[in-house]
Amino acid sequence: MTTEQAQAGTSGKRPDGRRSAAAARRRAREQEIVAATRRLFDERGVRDAQIEDIASAVGINRAIVYRHFSGKEEIFALTLVLYLDELRGELERAADGVDSAPDRLAAIVTAFVDYGVEHPAFVDCAQALMRRTGTELLDEISESALFRLGRGISSCLRQLSAALEHGVATGDFHVTDPALLANTLYASGLGALQLARLGILVDEAAPGVPTVGQISPEQVRHHLVTSALALATHRPA
Repeated sequence: MTTEQAQAGTSGKRPDGRRSAAAARRRAREQEIVAATRRLFDERGVRDAQIEDIASAVGINRAIVYRHFSGKEEIFALTLVLYLDELRGELERAADGVDSAPDRLAAIVTAFVDYGVEHPAFVDCAQALMRRTGTELLDEISESALFRLGRGISSCLRQLSAALEHGVATGDFHVTDPALLANTLYASGLGALQLARLGILVDEAAPGVPTVGQISPEQVRHHLVTSALALATHRPA
């Protein structure tokens, strides 16, 4: 055996190849776990998806799940990334080819509402993570997972802020901070989607006398589109 061959056997390409293969297997297992979580979310909802259920769906025990993820919050975060990637695609398709700034913003908000109505687990998952502060998230999930989550959210928000910037450029909108308004629309939209799911509208028939009515997803969609356009076109005093 030559010196070069001996070195390859201890620190050359073969060990690197083994490490690469192990890393690939690890990534594949992580993707499998996240995909199983997504399926459980869609089937049962976020609350009813437990670590044991996720592990069972993949055919492993819960201890192996914790080898790949820091905890349930990290799995939730990466599952939300799957939803966000889909949502970004829906928003892009909605905006594609729409030249009018108001029409483009309305199309994007409509696509957001339609996606949330079709995927209620997305709304639950997003709201569950939004209830935590940035510091808490850093303590509960890895930096790489937090980066992927941030990238998923920002890519969706960028569709909104770009539409707002386009409207400012055309003179249709009067927005001083498109990023702030985009974040506000996203957060308020998640809350309104819960209202659409419940289908219940609480009012007061008389002072101190509550009354309960009904609200449809179509009404929520109309309200969010109308509100977005009103906020974008409002001239600051």
